[in-house]
Amino acid sequence: MKKLFLVLALCGLCLMEVTCTGSGGATATKEPVDYVNPYIGNISHLLVPTFATVQLPNCLMRIYPTRGDYTTEMLDGLPVVVTNHRERSAFRLSVTQGTELRSIIPVTWDQERITPYDYHVEVADNTIGVSLAVAPQSAVYELEFFDPSKPATLVFYSERGMVEASSEGTGEAPLLLTGSQRLSWNMNIYFAGEFDTAPESFGVLRNGQVLSDHRTEGRAASMAVRFPAGTKKVSMRYGISLISTEQAAANLHREQQGFSVKTVAAVGRKAWNDKLSAIRVKGGTEDQKTVLYTSFYRTMERPVCLSEDGRYFSAFDGKVHNDDGHPFYTDDWIWDTYRAAHPLRALLRPSEEEDIIESYLRMAEQMGTKWMPTFPEMTGDTRRMNSNHGVAMVADALYKGLQVDAARAFDYCRRGIEEKTLAPWNGAPAGWIDNFYRRRGYIPALREGEEETDPNVHGFERRQPIAVTLGTAYDEWCLSRIASFRGDEENAAKYLRLSYNYRNVWNPDTHFFHPKDSTGEFLPDFDYRFGGGLGARGAYDENNGWTYRWDVQHNFRDLANLMGGREALVRNLDRTFAEPMGRGKREFYEQLPDQTGNIGQFTMANEPSLHIPYIYNYAGAPWKTQKRIRQCLDTWFRNDVMGVPGDEDGGGLTSFAVFSSIGFYPVTPGFPAYNIGSPVFSDIRISLPSGGTFHIVAKGCSAENKYIQRATLNGQPWDKPWFSHDDIRDGATLVLEMGPRPNKTWGAAPEAAPPSAE
Repeated sequence: MKKLFLVLALCGLCLMEVTCTGSGGATATKEPVDYVNPYIGNISHLLVPTFATVQLPNCLMRIYPTRGDYTTEMLDGLPVVVTNHRERSAFRLSVTQGTELRSIIPVTWDQERITPYDYHVEVADNTIGVSLAVAPQSAVYELEFFDPSKPATLVFYSERGMVEASSEGTGEAPLLLTGSQRLSWNMNIYFAGEFDTAPESFGVLRNGQVLSDHRTEGRAASMAVRFPAGTKKVSMRYGISLISTEQAAANLHREQQGFSVKTVAAVGRKAWNDKLSAIRVKGGTEDQKTVLYTSFYRTMERPVCLSEDGRYFSAFDGKVHNDDGHPFYTDDWIWDTYRAAHPLRALLRPSEEEDIIESYLRMAEQMGTKWMPTFPEMTGDTRRMNSNHGVAMVADALYKGLQVDAARAFDYCRRGIEEKTLAPWNGAPAGWIDNFYRRRGYIPALREGEEETDPNVHGFERRQPIAVTLGTAYDEWCLSRIASFRGDEENAAKYLRLSYNYRNVWNPDTHFFHPKDSTGEFLPDFDYRFGGGLGARGAYDENNGWTYRWDVQHNFRDLANLMGGREALVRNLDRTFAEPMGRGKREFYEQLPDQTGNIGQFTMANEPSLHIPYIYNYAGAPWKTQKRIRQCLDTWFRNDVMGVPGDEDGGGLTSFAVFSSIGFYPVTPGFPAYNIGSPVFSDIRISLPSGGTFHIVAKGCSAENKYIQRATLNGQPWDKPWFSHDDIRDGATLVLEMGPRPNKTWGAAPEAAPPSAE
């Protein structure tokens, strides 16, 4: 038995003692990490699949197979590091026993096994075995040659950068390899690798020939390393950095000793299991457990921690900074993740969420604008999608007791909403559309054939007038919440008033949010299914009017009033789930490719719809929420390669599956409240940072017994379809008695409804 002590101070991992007892640290008892299936969703329903990602929680080092999806026949070499979620990979490693050399050598793959912490595959028609395990900022490869009679060549590739090799290593690492690759105009990633086996030769690869040079830079910089016949195995360990090659080497040596995939995998397995063990369940099926823990793993992949020994490189100003004890995070698509991924972290890992929000405040300062970022990626704030939902993260955190600098946050969120243009996919200063919104309280739509006049409007993404109006109304409500938290009643009242701007585009005749032109007239003959062009972007965004009918997260009480009361709200919800597509699937998805995962006009595949099944709780019909949640989970979140209904976007969809599987959901970030659904497990224990446990007991829970008959919270009768964060933050026990038919009176009283804006 060999003991290894590794320091993994980054990405929230602490000093761990690891005992290596077998391959991958496998144990006899099935732990949460053993339920993770990275292949779920690896074939998409229409657009982007999930990727089988090997990465420790929120860490910089991540890889996935270099292919399109599970059906792709060839691997384009072997991955080194993925630098931007689902978009780009830096460097590439190719391995061959053939004579034709290229910068990237495609190979067949078979016998693949992937966990969150290691990767095993046989390539080149089952002649080479590949194993890899990851640490926070380093990884190790083991390459086994099943026919060692042939020489082997490894090719290391940088798309735009430098590669250099040296034999001036040690006995343990006789070959050293360093490299860099440009990621953006002001950002590079660096590599430092070591081989455990001395090569026969190495040199720059150019035009299929191996030269005597040991350094190259530019496009397609490639280094070939040749090992003689008789070589059975070669191992390579490497570190990465956004600061320098020296820091990449320091990251490697801090995290790894030796060249053992098993040793590194054991550490990674423990890291994931510690994280996933925050939720423990009994009951349910094995498939439901797999969906739960795989969704939890997906949610905990991002954002990514960039701190390296107390420093980090920020693309937001192109400089290296000290993190002052607060790790720096980025690569977070807030439009997707503010809804449930951030609330899940605020519940389970509040100190992490505090550091994430502080990172975003620093980004605002580093950009020089003091505008809260909306889409912070590795290479900066790309300002994708619409609205400024970082404000929701802040409001939600403050009212759940997290330590956030409310003064800076209010200022930067306000600036982002008011000084930056509201035009989607744009980071320019406010312009004509913004001035119109300030005067009239809505974004105007263009009539058929009317030309765009605001240069801030993206040619493809268009104005998205309803989506932006409703999203900004919600953002302004969140801003009012932050102001109120600070005791700034003047701004609290101002932004609360502005949070009703959604009323300006409400059509009282049709009971839909309806695009208006600049004169205040509703667009004539507008089709709520198909109006707005591709992705409905001339009116909404990626989803049609049936989805955006419900995009008033902060005020369902008022939405019910606009519709004519609670009964009308329920009827309209029912109709949403029942209304046919109106066209064949091909024609429907040709215009609305993001709106897959349909149940009627409801789409499970896109984030603005995630809260819709829970709205019944606000209208006296919680039993219908219970029915719909089970329907959504059973239909669209499954343990198979097509088991994610749409673009997952780093926790955007899967955080819905985590919350909904365990029985509750944060419908309105900014209110410290959770709506009750229908848990799929009979016993759920959630470990809280206070040291307490939130214990949910769903008596008799089964596929048939999905309806709540009665409930108690801490032994007291509970007749509300929601509870507050304070109700559970120090530990609590919620007991739900489940049955096969609904109790239509439980939680149905008007005063039992979850909170809405006043």
